[in-house]
Amino acid sequence: MSILFTPIKIKGLELPNRFVRSATADRYSDADGYVTEQKITLYSRLAEGGVGLIISGITAVHPMGKSLSSQISISGDAYIPGLKRLTGAVHERGTKIALQLFHAGREAAGLRNAMNEDALAPSLVESDPHFKGKHRAMTEPEIWEVIRAYGDAARRGREAGFDAVQLHGAHAFLPSQFLSPFTNRREDQWGGSPENRLRFHREVYLDIRRKAGDDYPVMIKLGVQDVLDGGLQFSEGLQAAKKMAEWGYDALEISQGLRGAEFEGTEFRTGIDSLEKEGYFRDWCKEVKRNLPIPVMMVGGLRSFELMEKIVEKGEADFISLARPLIREPGIINQWKNGSRRRSACVSCNKCLELIRKKGVLQCVLASGQGAKGQG
Repeated sequence: MSILFTPIKIKGLELPNRFVRSATADRYSDADGYVTEQKITLYSRLAEGGVGLIISGITAVHPMGKSLSSQISISGDAYIPGLKRLTGAVHERGTKIALQLFHAGREAAGLRNAMNEDALAPSLVESDPHFKGKHRAMTEPEIWEVIRAYGDAARRGREAGFDAVQLHGAHAFLPSQFLSPFTNRREDQWGGSPENRLRFHREVYLDIRRKAGDDYPVMIKLGVQDVLDGGLQFSEGLQAAKKMAEWGYDALEISQGLRGAEFEGTEFRTGIDSLEKEGYFRDWCKEVKRNLPIPVMMVGGLRSFELMEKIVEKGEADFISLARPLIREPGIINQWKNGSRRRSACVSCNKCLELIRKKGVLQCVLASGQGAKGQG
């Protein structure tokens, strides 16, 4: 049997294989952030497809943290019943599911500005070539309000049946903004030194532990390097990863922080048409894995089974985290388990992302026939 189909634990959570569905926005929630039947169908298909752990799409912990109008929320107890139905459907199919805790920070500007409000951020930065939304620096009470919102969301997630939580600390969202010296220019206890810029992550972790329990698996998707001048460097991102393992985070998924120019400067890189282009965060991930005693997930353009197998065999990561391939083929893990070794059919055209941005729902436009002449 391939090492990719051997069981592994995250804290006390036992998983049947090394495949993770990386969190992906889907717009299958209603306008108020509640679970719909379409969302349950989406997650049921993923659970039936053989993935060991599903990480939910970006789930807003606070109303000011939403980045999409039809985005799932867990900002109040009223969301728990619908989320219980979602986790129940996944568990009925023998799969585990983690809740991704999300706050967009300044990346919520699209929604907030339309309501004549500024988005919240660690600092006001007016000289960013890749971001133009209106935002303002958070006050101290607002920072603590958001920290408590993360803890409350984790408590609700556990009540709703999620097997773990994952803090989204990558891709230019609020925790990335606190960690990066480019977006965090504060001169109080939340900014300046690396220790101060990590204070937000630590306080969120502590509040989650207080409210969800010491036995509950708490993970983080961490942006270990920014892709723009003046941003977080990998050496500092590696130290941040070490600190998080020391504090008690139970697993890390390694990605990038602030984004650069599209698409090459983002997590959504295109044109992955050869083995050499796969695993574009591989070097970061294997260096983090070499320095950490906890499980590490590798994400970023992985398409070939043999490469994934080699990564885990060599100890470069404990898990393979997939997003776009499971949009195209939610059942490909079972195909690999049954002996197939073919490459994922995903051509990394990003038309699924473009559809989300145009207020469509998550789907592969090639598989659904909505544009079979898309870019490769």
